[in-house]
Amino acid sequence: MKNPVRNWLTPILLLTIFAACKKQSFTNSSNALLTTSADTLHFDTVFTTTGSVAQFVKIVNTNAKGIKISSVKLAGGTASPFKINVDGVPGPSVANVEVAANDSAYIFVTVSINPSATNLPYIVSDSIEINYNGNKKWVQLDAYGRNATFLRNKIVSANETWNNNRPYIILGSLIVEPNATLTINEGSKIYVHADAPIIINGTLNVAGNFYDSTRVVFSGDRLDEPYRDFPASFPGLLFTASSKNNLLNYAIIKNAYQAVVVVGPASSGTKLTLNQTIIDNAYDAGIMGINTSITANNLLVSNCGKNMLLVNGGNYNFTHCTSAAYSNSFLQHKDPVLGISNSLSANGSTTINNLSAQFRNCIFWGDATGLVPTEVVIAKQGGNPFSVLFDGVLWRVPTDPANATITGNNIKNLPPLFDSINTGNRFYNFRLNDGSPAINKGVITTLNTDLDGKPRPVQQPDLGVYEKQ
Repeated sequence: MKNPVRNWLTPILLLTIFAACKKQSFTNSSNALLTTSADTLHFDTVFTTTGSVAQFVKIVNTNAKGIKISSVKLAGGTASPFKINVDGVPGPSVANVEVAANDSAYIFVTVSINPSATNLPYIVSDSIEINYNGNKKWVQLDAYGRNATFLRNKIVSANETWNNNRPYIILGSLIVEPNATLTINEGSKIYVHADAPIIINGTLNVAGNFYDSTRVVFSGDRLDEPYRDFPASFPGLLFTASSKNNLLNYAIIKNAYQAVVVVGPASSGTKLTLNQTIIDNAYDAGIMGINTSITANNLLVSNCGKNMLLVNGGNYNFTHCTSAAYSNSFLQHKDPVLGISNSLSANGSTTINNLSAQFRNCIFWGDATGLVPTEVVIAKQGGNPFSVLFDGVLWRVPTDPANATITGNNIKNLPPLFDSINTGNRFYNFRLNDGSPAINKGVITTLNTDLDGKPRPVQQPDLGVYEKQ
């Protein structure tokens, strides 16, 4: 007796084999058109001598038959700064590329820019030519290139000054030795590789100015999207126990793991002074002080894992500062924007030190996600001298924090009405809108300018880093 299952399967198997053996049909009609997923690929800020990340463009065939592409080639040929790879085959010219019906082929593109004599930004460009069925289609390529000064495992052992002729790319590490001072002049840009800490054993003097173009910027060295906005792009700045008399004027430190860490008391004066400085998008901590001394004027700390963390005691003086955090696609706001403690527990033991901290005319605010019940937390242990003063403050707290003295205006749980907060587009403008409860609520201080370098009145200044103009 014949097997009925075998009889039923036989024609299906034959059809399957026939379909597998059937050849793809192609059309050579000039009316059968290909499209591309983009007509231009743009590479933003590729430093000379380093290559870019790969971008790609798809060649899409929406026709009922396949199309054989005669060639995909760079117009600049072997001299082009760009390189292409078409479905795994390297260029600069790739022939006989088959694109099946309702299918796609991929062109991967990278660019490397050779050094040139100029210090200024410049554009390099080329195009990809796609030839098929008597048609030609083009994809434009351009890259914004810059020369840079590359420093690998750089050690500053004597006084040294950096200027803004070219960006600085830090690879390996940057170490300033004790008794040496590194001065970075206005407009300088410091781009740091993912594994390159900046360690200050001596002194760092950042001499920026209030124009956007004259601020000194520390950031990761990946400037292409989306990497240029990632937190933890580089380790950050560490001011060690031997460091002294550090001064940061008009600095921007963004996308670090721990943006600023300051360790140990100052041998004399203040270990770190921050004037008109912005710290943004640090993965772990924006600013961390460990039994040290920090003075900050017009300091903006925004959207970090932990904006401000001051532990194990120390001496701190913050005037006209804004610490604000909002959950976004990179970081979830789940820690207070200010944490203060006179103790530190590590390796099974706890140390307690004297603490003195003053905050005048400051804003401490975070989005109401429910993860953070209070934006300011103060912890006290032992009987060591302990003093925390808030003199004029707007904050999101259910009740006034314990272990603190509060004077001046105390504005609880009223939104500061920042100018623009758009977490979806990651756009944040922490200037004050009309009607903000922070306007004219500050106490008198000696600061006569704000973070923008604009005038601040002596009488009734605004709270926070920006003065409503």
